[in-house]
Amino acid sequence: MNDTGDKMSHKGEELGGKAKEAAGKVTDNEELEAEGRADQAKANFKQAGDNVKDAFSS
Repeated sequence: MNDTGDKMSHKGEELGGKAKEAAGKVTDNEELEAEGRADQAKANFKQAGDNVKDAFSS
């Protein structure tokens, strides 16, 4: 996948994590809420890697 596709995918993962976290809060499901936070953290880590790649390719 190209860089733009990766970035979009990582942003999608972050948004999916936010949705899971919100669904967990609404349904009082702590496990789903935690899974959403973990998904967001993973996506943010990937986005940080994208930013580092961008910094070195410029």
